[in-house]
Amino acid sequence: MQIDSGGRWRAALAQWAIPQAILDQAPENPWIHPAALFQIPENIADSISHQRAREALVIGGTLLDIGCGGGIAAFAVSPPAAHVIGVDHQPEMLSMFSENARTRGITSEVFEGFWPAVSSLVPVADVATAHHVVYNVPEIEDFLIAMNAHAAQRVVLEMPQHHPLANTSALWKHFWSLDRPVDPTPEDLMKVLAELGFDAHVELWEGSMRQESDLAQLAHYSRIRLCLPAEREGEVLEFLNSVPREESRSLATIWWDTH
Repeated sequence: MQIDSGGRWRAALAQWAIPQAILDQAPENPWIHPAALFQIPENIADSISHQRAREALVIGGTLLDIGCGGGIAAFAVSPPAAHVIGVDHQPEMLSMFSENARTRGITSEVFEGFWPAVSSLVPVADVATAHHVVYNVPEIEDFLIAMNAHAAQRVVLEMPQHHPLANTSALWKHFWSLDRPVDPTPEDLMKVLAELGFDAHVELWEGSMRQESDLAQLAHYSRIRLCLPAEREGEVLEFLNSVPREESRSLATIWWDTH
């Protein structure tokens, strides 16, 4: 039986699951997304993703940011966007998003929940964006179709060229002798989009690494993600100190016009 591109995407993501035997030993939920890591800088560096969104916006336009976090994708293009819409399943992210809009003098509205489950509640915007979200989405076709329906002009996706947890592969190998996968990739997502009939474009580029500035904090989060007990945090810190930190990351911007 032939598996379509969406099925291959789901199968590749499933390989990133943590083995049950390791999960059973985890003292804390390893799938953490600390809100503090998603706060936006005062000055947001421009990028290809921001440029592709900005060029599809008119002065006073609207932008929908799915998986918004603190709103870096939205506020990088405000202006020309004058109204921003944030969707996130974590209320603390939405609070950050709303406060960031207020301090910038930009109107906003937020919707709590997972996309596309809440999409029927969310208004259409000129541009719909989702930065660093798609690797968390097995049912990718429904996600993309709903984004397309909520963008009057353009959809812009940003994603790493490799799974965001790929930078933990050495840690998993060291502490658990576990080899982590390498798929899926932006090329796999482009195949899904082609099957959906979207005329999408992909641009590959290098960006700065956004990460925990404090190595001890990085060790703390890494230890939780590795399903290790608190008393082994020192070992994680020692390992992180022994390997060079990456200064850049390979990214992809995928976009298409909807009109």
